[in-house]
Amino acid sequence: MDNDTSKKIIVFGAGGRVGRAAVAEAVARGHRVTAVVRDPARHPDLGRPGVEVVRGDVTDPESVAVLAGGHDAAVHASARLDVPSEEYFAATAKALVSGLTAAGVGRLVTLGIATTLEAASGARLMDAPDFPAEWRAFAQGHVVEFELLTDGAGPELDWLMVVPPLDLNPEAEPTGGYRTAVGTVLDGSGRIAHADLALALLDEIEAPRHSRVQLAVSV
Repeated sequence: MDNDTSKKIIVFGAGGRVGRAAVAEAVARGHRVTAVVRDPARHPDLGRPGVEVVRGDVTDPESVAVLAGGHDAAVHASARLDVPSEEYFAATAKALVSGLTAAGVGRLVTLGIATTLEAASGARLMDAPDFPAEWRAFAQGHVVEFELLTDGAGPELDWLMVVPPLDLNPEAEPTGGYRTAVGTVLDGSGRIAHADLALALLDEIEAPRHSRVQLAVSV
């Protein structure tokens, strides 16, 4: 990729598996990346040519705004298991809308969860009678995030929630491709490698085709 088409991309949650895959794919395509983590000392291997590793808080609008200034797009791939899901994802959604808008960043691609998608019956997977309560509580965080992005983001911020299948498998072999559907579960194997998910994230940054929806991706 030549310098005329390269972008500056900020990745929140860059220390996780999906975040790392997004950073690697962005760098492979010739983009410059700011990798945001809570503690850079824990992720010394993230640093490489084209990547700046910084400390940041994706739940803090001011931190988001300061770090995101001068970037073309943002990826949100962070999660916390030590904070209630609804509380965490509500905070990140509000901070990203406020901070990215203030920084003039026009595109956000955030990561969703498959249980919030509709099945063939028209009901969400998380609404099935036998769905475990603890899993539903975690999924509800992404529901709230989606609602806050829908209601809170103005026309300045074009956003998309990319939703991998239930089997987001670090051991899955990359295929170099993926399928998509808007808002519904994809039939088939129901799995995807992190590298293939990163393809979808970066494709939607380089040439956005979907906006303000849940985009299911699978191989």
